[in-house]
Amino acid sequence: MATVELTTANFDEVTERDGIVLLDFWADWCGPCKRFAPVYERSSEKHPEIVFGKVDTEAQQELGAKFNIRSIPTVMAIKDGVIVYAQPGALPESALENLIEQVEKLDMEEVREKLADHEHKH
Repeated sequence: MATVELTTANFDEVTERDGIVLLDFWADWCGPCKRFAPVYERSSEKHPEIVFGKVDTEAQQELGAKFNIRSIPTVMAIKDGVIVYAQPGALPESALENLIEQVEKLDMEEVREKLADHEHKH
């Protein structure tokens, strides 16, 4: 599956479902974003079971603000509706593949328990 353009209109619907959603926050004027795009696209073709979303931070400033995106590209991974990774910087292909592998292995019950513990402490 190729990449999906995410907007405020379809964002929640796409990111709140079960499974893995990767997001690439980018902008047209950003050189590193342009270099990262083909890497992201190739990865999307290798992993048809994962949704690869792209958020144009110029067109979707609300989404950029909602997630406090200060530097682009920023890659975010969401599994079963929970943000499990968010890091600025273009990833080399091997690092992106590694990230996907790590996210696939996550035990979401464990992640939810840790989140619940964390929220109780604060």
